[in-house]
Amino acid sequence: MNPALFLDRDGVVNHEVGYLHHPADVRWVPGIFPLCRTAQSLGYKLVVVTNQSGIARGLYTEADFHTLMDWMRAEFLAQNVTLDAVYFCPYHPEHGVGPYKREHPDRKPAPGMLLRAARDLSLDLARSVLVGDRCSDIAAANAAGVAHAFLLRGTEPHPCPGPHHSIDSLAAVEAWLNTQPKLATGQLGNWETEP
Repeated sequence: MNPALFLDRDGVVNHEVGYLHHPADVRWVPGIFPLCRTAQSLGYKLVVVTNQSGIARGLYTEADFHTLMDWMRAEFLAQNVTLDAVYFCPYHPEHGVGPYKREHPDRKPAPGMLLRAARDLSLDLARSVLVGDRCSDIAAANAAGVAHAFLLRGTEPHPCPGPHHSIDSLAAVEAWLNTQPKLATGQLGNWETEP
């Protein structure tokens, strides 16, 4: 069983621009490609897990999402990185339109997308890592049993509950990954865990 590097998309892979659905609007978060190359070289599966309430709100379609993700996958391949899977949740319990207006176990902070990925890809969640920029990402990781959750500072105005590492850049996650062969499964290493 492989560990995974789970990545939230908007705010972690690409800068948040508000309901992104055009390739022309993509701005990569610094460090995303080196982080993914390092994780891939260490045997991590690369999995994107993203809430997409823009679909629920009728701002773009599932087809638009897939078209953008096909383009993003190609950009990753050009950087010698293969995304192993992409999971998305197109539902929203309040702002959804028509059949998209519902709660769903895939919608973070619920752990559905991570648990599906674990089943589909035979992942070891106890050795896996998630990088997000919102408390809902941390909550999903904690609920799924992902051992190591990283929160990119700058999005959430208040501290997130649950065990996680707060970081200022993706380079910090890459550096941490490079220490992992020296650590036993389940250890957090020399990082402060908040709270």
